[in-house]
Amino acid sequence: MATLRVQPEAQAKVDVFREDLCTKTEDLLGSYFPKKISELDAFLKEPALNEADLSNLKAPLDIPVPDPVKEKEKEERKKQQEKEDKDEKKKGEDEDKGPPCGPVNCNEKIVVLLQRLKPEIKDVIEHLNLVTTWLQLQIPRIEDGNNFGVAVQEKVFELMTSLHTKLEGFHTQISKYFSERGDAVTKAAKQPHVGDYRQLVHELDEAEYRDIRLMVMEIRNAYVRRRGQGRGGQKQLSQATHSLFLQAVG
Repeated sequence: MATLRVQPEAQAKVDVFREDLCTKTEDLLGSYFPKKISELDAFLKEPALNEADLSNLKAPLDIPVPDPVKEKEKEERKKQQEKEDKDEKKKGEDEDKGPPCGPVNCNEKIVVLLQRLKPEIKDVIEHLNLVTTWLQLQIPRIEDGNNFGVAVQEKVFELMTSLHTKLEGFHTQISKYFSERGDAVTKAAKQPHVGDYRQLVHELDEAEYRDIRLMVMEIRNAYVRRRGQGRGGQKQLSQATHSLFLQAVG
């Protein structure tokens, strides 16, 4: 197999990049990660994430319950009008009109928590990518005789990849909450006499509240797992990676 030749200028740029990446990663592991662990732990202890009575999370649903008698009369008038009005365009416009209750707002308590959570998700994913790249650069070659070091670091890399996938799923989870809540509010507005749809909105809010707390815990724990890695020196790296492996599988 032909030996890959790299121009000295290109190699110098690669070396500078690797050195800069290692410096940034060591700073993250040494100072930034412990700081984030403390901040997220404090966030988890705030009253906003420790609501004992979840009924306090209820957001007002300004959807009036219609009077059955009036609704029946309204329906009869509508049927009569449809018989008289043969204009399909007019009928289409009437069907597109929104419910008479007016706009229904989001659950502000949930939205406030999500506004704090989403930047944390973004940051931890970016930092994890940096640490993952750094780890890949440190994996020794099997032909060097360090088979155990290769196996350990590849296992750690596998665990980090799994964590990255889980963190990426948080964005989808948040979007799914708003989509499902919107559907529930729409059903409650179209059929305001059905109490189950109203209750469904509140159930979705409570479930999202619990998920938010779990997501904050997962982000904090991600920083805790990364903290065990060393800051410089191949010997320190191997020891720290071995320690991280034992924590992960323990």
